Amino acid sequence: MQNRRAKDYVVSIRDVAKEAGVAISTVSKVLNNYPNVRNETKNRVNRAIEQLGFVPNSIASALSSKRSGRVALVLDVNRNAQAVDEIPMQYMIGAINRAKELGMDIITVFTAMLSDMGTEEMTRYFQSQSVEGLIVCSLSSKEDEALYSLITSGKFKTVLINAPGVDENTSSIHIDNRKAQYEVAKKFLIESMNIQSMNTQSPAFCKSKRILYISGKKEGYVSGERLKGMQELAQEMGLTLLIREGNFSELEARKLTMQYAMHKDAIICASDLMAIGAMKALIDMDIYRPVCGFDGVNLMGYAGKQMYTVGQDFKRTAACAVEEAGRLISGEPGREIIMPHKLMRIKYLDVIS
Repeated sequence: MQNRRAKDYVVSIRDVAKEAGVAISTVSKVLNNYPNVRNETKNRVNRAIEQLGFVPNSIASALSSKRSGRVALVLDVNRNAQAVDEIPMQYMIGAINRAKELGMDIITVFTAMLSDMGTEEMTRYFQSQSVEGLIVCSLSSKEDEALYSLITSGKFKTVLINAPGVDENTSSIHIDNRKAQYEVAKKFLIESMNIQSMNTQSPAFCKSKRILYISGKKEGYVSGERLKGMQELAQEMGLTLLIREGNFSELEARKLTMQYAMHKDAIICASDLMAIGAMKALIDMDIYRPVCGFDGVNLMGYAGKQMYTVGQDFKRTAACAVEEAGRLISGEPGREIIMPHKLMRIKYLDVIS
């Protein structure tokens, strides 16, 4: 391919089509991320765009507009949950409200919209939306390689919620997941074991402490930190710990509970949705085992039993992320921000009152 970047004319979509050996309509489909375009064709068009230095009209218009400081809130709502996950909605409300207060412009982008894009395509997409900053919720570098590559490229100022990574262009906001899991599991076990031992009048019950721990995603940062907290407590209290991955899925937690709960004394889950799945399975099995969750979502109140969990202010976290994005865009360096958490028990009356 001939490199025409130095030529003194505006490169058109027709030039890209000619360079790539495809129709103009095909270039348009690639630019607009149409499905059913062969990867080979897509790569050829993208190489031509790179070689020619082509800037689509939508991108040129956005970059020449007076609007600046726009932030994209990137959310994952594909949780394989039988119940609606309220956490992304709380992030959205918190971010939008704070952006409005600060006079910032914010858009919402779902990870499903980015799933078929490579790093270069994502870059062009966000540039076409005049985005300068990203707020990314629960990034997993193993699963979201292209997005992770975009963040580490430094082309956008980025705030990571519940993911590690601090540099000149990136800040990280999260609770201390390891400490929170340790604290809530310890409080839960001490109180639930005491209650159970009083009910059964069996002191031996307190000595067995066979725990089913339903973890989140195998490669997830949050899952890993919560698992470390649980393993630390297991060593301290002499727990017999069976660890299984529930992938933050209510259905998967239900299956694991049906399979293992009969021979366990308690179930601790790395999320409230999985705790709900576990509780529903226990009800169907017609057995009682105390269940502990993590996140503090209101939906826990409808699970049928009062449960321990870790409370987080997701709206405040998102609002803080918006403030941090503005700080990064203004030229300040990235930093780590630890948000507070609280131990709580959620029951139905807490939700409806």
